[in-house]
Amino acid sequence: MIEVKNLNVFYGREHALSNINFSIDTNTTCAVIGPSGCGKTTLLYAMAGLITPRSGEIRIHGQRLRGIRKDTGIILQDYGLMPWKTVWHNVALGLVIRKLPRDAIHGRVTAVLKELGIQQLKDKYPVQLSGGQKQRVAIARTLAVRPDLLLMDEPFSTLDALTKEHIQNLILTIHRHNPMTLVLVTHNIQEAVFLGRRIIVMGKASIKHILDNPTFGRENVRDKPEFYDMCLKVRKYMGRV
Repeated sequence: MIEVKNLNVFYGREHALSNINFSIDTNTTCAVIGPSGCGKTTLLYAMAGLITPRSGEIRIHGQRLRGIRKDTGIILQDYGLMPWKTVWHNVALGLVIRKLPRDAIHGRVTAVLKELGIQQLKDKYPVQLSGGQKQRVAIARTLAVRPDLLLMDEPFSTLDALTKEHIQNLILTIHRHNPMTLVLVTHNIQEAVFLGRRIIVMGKASIKHILDNPTFGRENVRDKPEFYDMCLKVRKYMGRV
């Protein structure tokens, strides 16, 4: 379980996060949505251990977070791929840093490239890839280290609509097969409803509403009216922030 208690973050004198409180069950998903500049990314970075709060605490599996955690994976909007490394070496990077044996690295990278359907790209460089392919590589690199917490910051915002839906479906499939806690920051309501079992609506530096999403994980949910009813509900709360 992730527990965020009385979290306050400042940038100089600006209150970036004000008294944030929520919890997320283990191996479930949570979408954080709100207007630009409300503190969504700051919250995600605090959960990643990249930002130190002024006060309050974050606990992951009962342990207080005190910096970067090796079992947390993060996927950023710009993918964060190393342009001078091939797909294979980008995916292997986290394992090399962790000093895994060569055979273990080979096995993990091979398996995750196959799972994501990109083994044919292993010798290509990021500049040779489409946006959707780059996103798959970023996902593969994170999954290779087998995180128990995956944090995603606007990961689909640069993709076209069809590629975006395809990658969202892929994320949901991965979550079913490899249970982990997933936290997604997004400004897209349909994305939040599709991927978030719990949806946190933020206003300026604070949480305004937390909703449980009964449509999460249903088969072909985008074809069902209750999915769009949930989108309208989130939109209503967004309008109140």
